[in-house]
Parts: sequence; structure tokens; C-alpha cells
Amino acid sequence: MTQSIVLIPARMSASRLPGKPLADIGGEPMIVQVMRRAEAAGVGPVVVATDSEAIWTAVEKAGGRAVLTSADHPTGSDRIHEAAGIVDPERRYDRIVNVQGDLPTLEPGIVRAAADLLDDPAVDIGTLTAVITRHEEITNPNVVKVVGTPLSERRLRALYFTRATAPSGDGPLYHHIGLYAYRRAALDRFVALPPAPLETRERLEQLRALENGMRIDVAVVDAVPLGVDTPADLERARGLIAKAAPLR
Repeated sequence: MTQSIVLIPARMSASRLPGKPLADIGGEPMIVQVMRRAEAAGVGPVVVATDSEAIWTAVEKAGGRAVLTSADHPTGSDRIHEAAGIVDPERRYDRIVNVQGDLPTLEPGIVRAAADLLDDPAVDIGTLTAVITRHEEITNPNVVKVVGTPLSERRLRALYFTRATAPSGDGPLYHHIGLYAYRRAALDRFVALPPAPLETRERLEQLRALENGMRIDVAVVDAVPLGVDTPADLERARGLIAKAAPLR
């Protein structure tokens, strides 16, 4: 049987919003809000992976589980790989879902959508996208685009990820959402690979997988979740949480 575990990497250092995992949103730290939504997805147990004693304490105080990892990891993927080894040394879980720790209004259903992509044994990594509807995102290099071949109305096979406007011609453009589901063996392989040329050029970690022949499928969801990177994002998240229905 396949089993999944959700790991949420979180660290205190953020240049635009220092200490954001512990920022109060609706009476709880942001990292706890993310944890609650990941738990509501019902994919598997949820663990926060952090290098911060303060984050660890906040999660444990809220009734969650956290593990302390090295402060030296260059990416969130490296952090969750270490955390998986700590939490599950027996390798009972063969799917690792990586949820970013700055998505406090995350819809639980999209976590499931990413994990379900791994039901196809040919897929190494699953991730998410939404159709771009805001014109200013088309040329914004901070909005990563997915270039993929359609497998169905709600699923693509990724061919490339880019900060440029792509592809050209008529048709939708897709905004990549950086939530990933890894087959355990694929994560092992991924973190062991050196940075790849296009990964370095585009500054997009997922290109390492494509450049090394790994298959990434992409679920098309309805909207991009709010990522909190600035004080303005934080205020918007607080407003959305205040209006949101309770999690079930």
C-alpha cells in the first residue's frame, strides 16, 4: 500500500518579512494555520521541518508535530529529505508531500490534488498550477510559468518551467504553484543530483528534475493560494482568515 506524509519546511529568516512563520493570523502563528489546512487535506500525518526552536515550540504547543533539521540546507527539498529520514527511518511512507509554510489560506483540496498525481506509477513528482487570469502576471518574472502538454482538462505533463512568458501563440498560460508531491525514491534521487544548468540559469529548482529525465505531472486547480511574503500579504491573509468558514 502507498502511504503519504506531509512535510512543511519552515525557517525564520526571510528578508522581506522576518519571522513570518510566527506572525499572528487569526490568533495562531502562520505556520500553525498552514499545518491545520494540511491536516484537513487528509493525505497523511503532517510534520513541520524547521531549524528554529521557536517554530518547533509553537507547533508542539498547538498540538502538532515538528522536527529540528540542519540550518544549512540550500532548499526546502533538502530540508524535507532530512526530515523524512528523521520522522520515518523505516521508510513506511513512500510519498512525501512538500507544502510551503507561507500559505495560510491554503485550500486542503489542492494538497490532495498534488498527491493524487502519484497514483500513476510513471510519475516521479506531482505539482500544481492555475490558469493566469491577471494580465500583469504574464510578463512578471516572479510568476513562474508551466509549459506542459495537456493529458486531460485538469492535468499536464510538465515540459519546462520558466520565468519568461511562455509558450507563445494562442492558448492559456499557467502560473506554477510550488507545492510538490514526491515519490520517496524520486526525492532521494533529486537531492543527490547536482544543480543543473537550466536550474541555475532560471533559478528554478524543479528544472533539475526535468533535466535529469524525471517526470513531473501538474494538476490544474482553480486559483493560486496566497503566499505571504510582505506585510501587505500578511494583512490580506488576516482578512481572508477572518472571513473564512471553519475547517472541517
